[in-house]
Amino acid sequence: MVTPALPWPAHQGGTMRVFGLLKGLHGAGHRISLLSVGPPPEADSALHDLCEQIVTASPPTRKLVDRLRDLLLSGKPDLVLRLVSHELRQGLKELLEKQEFDLVQFEGLEVCELLPLVLQWRPELPCCYDAFNAEYLLQRNLFLVDRRQPARWPRALWSWLQARRIASFERNICRLGRGTLAVSQEDARALRALSPQSPVAVVPNGIFTNRYTMAQLGENAVPTLAFTGKMDYRPNVDAMHWFCNRVLPRVLEARPECRLNIVGQSPHSSLKRLAGSKHINVTGWVEEIQPWLHGCDVYVAPLQAGSGTKLKVLEAMASGCAIVATSVAASGLPPVLVQAMRLADEEGDMAGAIIELLDDPQLRRQMGAAAAAAVRETSDWSAILPSLLNAWERFGL
Repeated sequence: MVTPALPWPAHQGGTMRVFGLLKGLHGAGHRISLLSVGPPPEADSALHDLCEQIVTASPPTRKLVDRLRDLLLSGKPDLVLRLVSHELRQGLKELLEKQEFDLVQFEGLEVCELLPLVLQWRPELPCCYDAFNAEYLLQRNLFLVDRRQPARWPRALWSWLQARRIASFERNICRLGRGTLAVSQEDARALRALSPQSPVAVVPNGIFTNRYTMAQLGENAVPTLAFTGKMDYRPNVDAMHWFCNRVLPRVLEARPECRLNIVGQSPHSSLKRLAGSKHINVTGWVEEIQPWLHGCDVYVAPLQAGSGTKLKVLEAMASGCAIVATSVAASGLPPVLVQAMRLADEEGDMAGAIIELLDDPQLRRQMGAAAAAAVRETSDWSAILPSLLNAWERFGL
C-alpha cells in the first residue's frame, strides 16, 4: 500500500480510511508492506503490528516559485506534485526489487505519480487506485462555489485550471490500473464518466463504531454546536466561513448564549481570526475527538463543496449526535444515514433546524440514538471489508 501520509495516528479522513483497510486486511490474513510519506513511525505505533515492513520518505520542499513553475511548464495538477520525491521513488524501487507482491494499491491521487513507474519496472504487477474523492469533481465544485464572489475569482481560476488537469491525470490512472475503488456511488459515476471502460467498484468509508460509544453527560450550561475536521482543508474552511457569517448570527438572535466549537488540527489563519468572537472556539489539534462530539448539543456539517463520504459525519453519528447538514455533506451516505439527520442547504433553513433541536432535548436524543444505530449497521469496518475483497475479485486480483 502506498499512502500520502502515515495512517497512524488516524486523525483525518484519508488516514482513517487507510488504517481501517490495513487493520481489516491484516485480520483477513494478508501480508502488507507500507510505503508512505512522512517520518518513520514511533516504535509503539500500531502500524508495526499490521505491516511486515514500513518504508517512509520525507515530503519534498516546494516553494511558491516551484508551484508557479510547474503551473506554467509541467501540465500536471498541483495535487500530484506535492509529495512524490526521489526518495519515495527509490523506496518503491527497492521494495519491488526485494520482494514479490500480488498487488500495489495506491491510496489517494496524491501518490499516483508512482503508478506508471510500477508498470515500467514490473509490467506484470497489477495496481489498484483507491480514490478518496473524485478529485476532479471536487475541484470543479470549488470553482463553482468561488466564482459566485468576485473577491474569490483568482481562487476560482486556480480551481478551474486544476480541475482540467486533475481530470486528465485521473482518467489516465483509471485506465492504467487494474481497477479503481470509489467511496460512494456518486464518486463511482464520476470516475466511470472519465474512463467508461475502466472497472470501478464502491468500497465505502467506515469507522470503528465502538470507539464512539456515547458517554453519559449532563446538560451543557449553554447551547453548544460543534464542527470537526482537518481545518486547513479548503472545503472545511469555506464551510465554517459560510456558517459563521450566514447561519450562526441567525441562531444567536434566538439563542444569544450559544457557542460553536470548531475542532481539528492545523486551523487556517482565517479561522483563528474567527476565534476573536466569544461565541466561537477554535481548538486546533485535540488528542481525542470524542469528548467534543459527546459534549455538543447539535453537530453541524455545512459543507458547500466536496465529494466522497464525510468521515466526520460518521463519527458524529456514532457518537449519538443530532446532526444538521447540507446535501453536500450528506452526499455518498447510505439513505438510512441521511434519514437520521436534518438536511438544510439555505442559511435560514439551517438556522431554523438548529434552533428547533436546541429547544427540544428529547428530539435530539431520538435523532442521536437513530443515527448511532444506523451507522453501526452500515458503516463499521467489519461490515465494509467484504466489499474490498469482492472488488478485488471483480478486478481479477
